Amino acid sequence: MAVRTIEEQNLVLNMGPQHPSTHGVLRLVLELDGETVVSCKPVIGYLHTGFEKMFEQKTYWQGVTYSDRMDYLAPLSNNLGYSLAVEKLLDVEIPPRATVGRVILAELTRIASHLVWLGTQAMDMGAMSVFLYCFRERERILDIFEMCSGQRMMCSYIRPGGLAYDLPHGFEEAVQAVLDIMPERIDEYEALLTKNGIWRDRTIGIGVLRLEDAIRLCVTGPNLRASGGSLDVRRDRPYCGYEEYDFDVIVGERGDIYERYLVRVREMRESVKIIQQALKRLPDGPYVTSDRKVAFPPRSELATSMEALIHHFKLATEGFRVPAGEVYSVIESPRGELGMYLVADGSSKAYRLHVRAPSFASLQALPVIAKGALVADLVAMIGSLDPVLGEVDR
Repeated sequence: MAVRTIEEQNLVLNMGPQHPSTHGVLRLVLELDGETVVSCKPVIGYLHTGFEKMFEQKTYWQGVTYSDRMDYLAPLSNNLGYSLAVEKLLDVEIPPRATVGRVILAELTRIASHLVWLGTQAMDMGAMSVFLYCFRERERILDIFEMCSGQRMMCSYIRPGGLAYDLPHGFEEAVQAVLDIMPERIDEYEALLTKNGIWRDRTIGIGVLRLEDAIRLCVTGPNLRASGGSLDVRRDRPYCGYEEYDFDVIVGERGDIYERYLVRVREMRESVKIIQQALKRLPDGPYVTSDRKVAFPPRSELATSMEALIHHFKLATEGFRVPAGEVYSVIESPRGELGMYLVADGSSKAYRLHVRAPSFASLQALPVIAKGALVADLVAMIGSLDPVLGEVDR
């Protein structure tokens, strides 16, 4: 058997965990034959978040804040997924104003998340202007989140039972102002990239994820749909009344970086359509359930009713109890299927909460699409999967 000389051996290289283009604290162990990737092994666990274990130590109210910080680019989507799981076991009725408000906020979150993805993906590949344009629109959306919750990112605004507060005065006008400009602004992004020769050369046919591999690896969301899969939880397992909204599920064919770009850009246009419909049907009325097991009493009653004061005190200090049982609740987050498997034991804290994180599944696809590619294309492939390591190392 021929023995390879030192000059002929492949190079093993660590990329990260501090690499600025890996969208989080991610380490890749690469085996390279010249400039060709022979193998790519993602190594995770550097964030040490322990979110799932911390859910067991805090009340259901307190758990909302942890959901914000898993996928920190889609905090309101995480709030929604967590709240729906708790509400299934509580069997409480959510008022229409809260339900429609949740749809508006979830779709605004989808647009904001895709804007971060598009801006950073373009910047990773040298298109600096797109980054500045995308963050210009994202700031408008974060202004709305701040208007609602007082926070721009970690909002904790969607909570079990409804919303933390009523939608503020001027909310509808602020949302409509964003909707009015978004179609034209998305046209600007496409004018810069979609037919750009350099962008197309760097993305078409690069990082191809075949549909059968995507299904085998449990990839969901835009990464699956870019490969030809049509799964979208909003349509296939609707929640929050999504079955009443008219929107298209964007499906690609090639499964390369370029297709993943097109799918996300067109999903932003669909989100604008959904929000426009939701604004028209946003009713007046309560923003939180009337079930006193879950809802805090109105603040106006605290000064006049001892019962209301005691109720408020017990909910704030002890939390509410969730009937024993288990449930799996799933939503379509900007990155794909976000599932919450919740086991309750009848106390005010979760016995177990396991998160089915879409970024974790998408990251499994990286070794598949990287094999045989050039190392110069690796950063573009990582970015195209849109992983957030906060929900990978949960």
